[in-house]
Amino acid sequence: MDRPNYLTPAGFAALRREYDQLLGEERPKLVEVIAWAAGNGDRSENGDYIYGRKRLREIDRRLGWLAKRMKAAKVIDPAAQADKARVWFGATVEIADEDDTRRTLTLVGDDEAEASAGKIGWNAPIARALRGAAVGDLRRVTLPGGERDYEVIAIRYPG
Repeated sequence: MDRPNYLTPAGFAALRREYDQLLGEERPKLVEVIAWAAGNGDRSENGDYIYGRKRLREIDRRLGWLAKRMKAAKVIDPAAQADKARVWFGATVEIADEDDTRRTLTLVGDDEAEASAGKIGWNAPIARALRGAAVGDLRRVTLPGGERDYEVIAIRYPG
């Protein structure tokens, strides 16, 4: 992994919860179903066995990915940010474009990004452009639809 996997404490907890749920609940139940289906004889036409093996591979792949992401995680508490006058990891930022259309974004880890909820991944183009900005700063963002200028209206941190 060439760069750290920044996460908020809540983002890391969500990854951990998913890992524990897959490993401790879903996978053992699936192994039980596969063992039962294998005991029924002909495996070539046994839907429970075939689907179970396929789903087990998907779960194991996801567990590997989650383990890798958690190992590379660098958990940063946004409330402990030293310079709260500028946009850094975990900041909630209100921005306005040229048409005075306002948006509120929270810069979070890439694994916890959810654009529909206003959570933007730390490495997204708009997040990269806003890094280090202070209230009143103008930042140009290159988006698929072209370049846009945004003004930072407000910056907040939790806590």
